[in-house]
Amino acid sequence: MKLYNIKENDEQVSFGQAVRQGLGRNQGLFFPSELPKFDDVDALLAEDFVSRSTKILSALIGDELAEDQVNSMVDAAFQFPAPINQVKEGVYALELFHGPTLAFKDFGGRFMAQSLAAVSDGGKITILTATSGDTGAAVAHAFYGMEDINVVILYPKGKISPLQEKLFCTLGKNIHTVAIDGDFDACQSLVKQAFDDAALREEIGLNSANSINISRLMAQICYYFEAASQLTKEQRENLVISVPSGNFGNLTAGLLAKALGLPVKRFIAATNENDTVPRYLETGKWDPKPTVATTSNAMDVSQPNNWPRIEELCQLKGWGLDTLGKGKVSDEQSAESVRELKAQGYLCEPHGAIAYRLLDEQLQEGETGLFLCTAHPAKFKEVVDEILGSDIDLPGPLAKHAAMELLSEDLANDFDLLKDVLRRAQK
Repeated sequence: MKLYNIKENDEQVSFGQAVRQGLGRNQGLFFPSELPKFDDVDALLAEDFVSRSTKILSALIGDELAEDQVNSMVDAAFQFPAPINQVKEGVYALELFHGPTLAFKDFGGRFMAQSLAAVSDGGKITILTATSGDTGAAVAHAFYGMEDINVVILYPKGKISPLQEKLFCTLGKNIHTVAIDGDFDACQSLVKQAFDDAALREEIGLNSANSINISRLMAQICYYFEAASQLTKEQRENLVISVPSGNFGNLTAGLLAKALGLPVKRFIAATNENDTVPRYLETGKWDPKPTVATTSNAMDVSQPNNWPRIEELCQLKGWGLDTLGKGKVSDEQSAESVRELKAQGYLCEPHGAIAYRLLDEQLQEGETGLFLCTAHPAKFKEVVDEILGSDIDLPGPLAKHAAMELLSEDLANDFDLLKDVLRRAQK
């Protein structure tokens, strides 16, 4: 498999290089030079989750890794289901929160850990990633205790839920967590500065576990196929998928699944008040505004890193951006949708509720709707309890970490200070 740098097309790398390197020159994202196409999708969907995902990922990776090795990687990474749950006639929730950190990023984080182990050249590695909540936990747990891999996770201080924070900031060992005085975009900016520093990159073996890393994105493709496998053939023919979108990795993966042959009629890019993409699709002008804090904090991103991949894919496939559904949802509206779903017997949190609301508004007669539930409602217990007037139980992993001490250090939004943290993590 060859991948090229979207910004500098002459930079072409193997899958292993892309996984180890994370970003290309000039902060360019890597993208596959060729995309396979599965002709008999029905036969593929008839297989079990691990077998099907092995075929999908082997086709993307090519002969760089043997299929039995990819199968072992997938089997180790995908040890939990991705079920769909009908919430009303013609509308289903895809539940992506059954992994160890109760969020969809468990799929990508764990497959990336397996990929990095498979392609590592034996040197020490420092994983640097920014999180608005769920990525941090998934990456921390995926890499926890791995030899010669140190993980440094940046997150916006006071801008993620307390339970999200507890889930990944209580581990210690090779996991180092840093609360940055700023928003998520400030954290992403620091990550980009680190990757632009060639000497630092070389010194500490820098890599990233954000969805900019192609291995994470590839893993996410698989659960779109898994969702479709649980629908009838007739339902699949008119499938509309609504994706809660922050950094836009999830929507990128969905569109890649469609490019590989998954029958999806259209996607809806669902955002909160941080609506850079919906406004861009409406006006053609890319105009990020300062990030706004919302109750769907994992989507509080005003400059989504993965958007260039979506534009690249749409251009390659001849898909007009105007075919994407879009919309923004306020905190008040998402709360209304959490209550509406609860009245229908389904417990949801604000991110999934945003995707549900726009799906419900835009779904047409004869279509089947699917919305992504990216996190367990208990990860946003404070918000959900306030909306519903409830006291939802904490599942095992959250209850365990809620009682543990935070190990994070606070840091100003200063790259020189971050460099000191990265060097200390190596010792």
